[in-house]
Amino acid sequence: MTSRKDRKEARSSLGRAAIAVACAALFVASAAHAQALKSYDSTKKDFWEHPPADWFLGDENEAQKGLAPPAGPALPTPMADLETSLKSIKLPNGFKISVYASGVNSARQMAWGDKGTLFVGSFGAGTVYAITDNGGKKEVKPILTGLKMPTGIAFRDGALYVADIDKILKYENAEANLDKMPAAKVVYDDMPSYAAHGWKYLTFDKAGWLYVPFGPPCNECLPPTSLAQVRRVNPNTGQAELVAIGVRNSVGGDIDPRSGDYWFTENARDWISDDLPSDKLNHIEKIGAHYGYPYCHQGDLPDPKFAMGHKCSEFTPPTLKLGAHVAPLGMKFYTGKQFPAEYSDNIFIAEHGSWNRHKYQGGRIMRVVTDPKGKHIKQEVFASGWINGDQGYSGRPADILLAPDGSMLIADDWAGAIYQISYAK
Repeated sequence: MTSRKDRKEARSSLGRAAIAVACAALFVASAAHAQALKSYDSTKKDFWEHPPADWFLGDENEAQKGLAPPAGPALPTPMADLETSLKSIKLPNGFKISVYASGVNSARQMAWGDKGTLFVGSFGAGTVYAITDNGGKKEVKPILTGLKMPTGIAFRDGALYVADIDKILKYENAEANLDKMPAAKVVYDDMPSYAAHGWKYLTFDKAGWLYVPFGPPCNECLPPTSLAQVRRVNPNTGQAELVAIGVRNSVGGDIDPRSGDYWFTENARDWISDDLPSDKLNHIEKIGAHYGYPYCHQGDLPDPKFAMGHKCSEFTPPTLKLGAHVAPLGMKFYTGKQFPAEYSDNIFIAEHGSWNRHKYQGGRIMRVVTDPKGKHIKQEVFASGWINGDQGYSGRPADILLAPDGSMLIADDWAGAIYQISYAK
């Protein structure tokens, strides 16, 4: 028979054991929860050459755990649904939006041919399209298929140029051969093969050189020396020069008609918070300038891991902060005559919209008013209404192109469509 003291000590031991078990269970649960956060070691060469399919989730944090890019529609949005969704788009007085063409799966960068053909690259479809006018009806024709990711295209002197991850291809006399495109000529291939952030955007300057951005295959890392940069490429000779470094992911740019300088959009890193860091609009005034990545974001935010003693004052700040996770892509200076005079030389930016944020923002067209030096700069919403609720899309603007009549075309890779914004008094 046990004494009262023995029973009390036994109960105390059982209590301590229960607490220990509970603490152990809590530790295991916490460890398991921590392990559930996506994490990849991007310092190893194998990561660069064989990045996992969800490489962009590799720096997941507790506050944003579970966020991921939304899966777009498998097929382009039908015309009737497009026309319905456009009724929700808000524009300044005097402007209207309509469907220019539908059935352009995963539409990205656009370029005009000399004879009025609209060429369109794509993100996930591996296809380049030609859109022609047949008696007022737009016909969409796939002219190149089976490519890796031909997001970036350009047209000059009768030739179509296509950036397909690791090479730039040239198709001579493209508009005369839409039914059977000529064999491609590789004009530049000093390009890494990484598909992650490897999609390109092409911009010709007045001298006939192409500005080409090179994104690193990671969210935030010390990238290989051939990446996180913008190059200027001569497609006639294959020569190239480095014009900007420290650039994370740029998928849009244009030449300022006033100065000849290159301006470009940049997507900042993910997995800091819903509201940090801001995406950027940059301006190259000095060849070889460093724009901060991976050490500093938005011009004044040291990276919590990769700052490594660097100060943000060492780097070129953005000309304009665009907002967190708005995902700016294609952009153009307005050089047309249809819009009111105050729109002349304004920058229009297609914001693709968030995924690394609990409440999406972006998904719109922004107007930026600035002088050639980036002084007295301001931005305002020009077209909005493609975001539904906190995390829903009816469309995602991806590129901007001016039409010969001065109207504006918008590529939407979510709905697989091209829109036209026009103005009438």
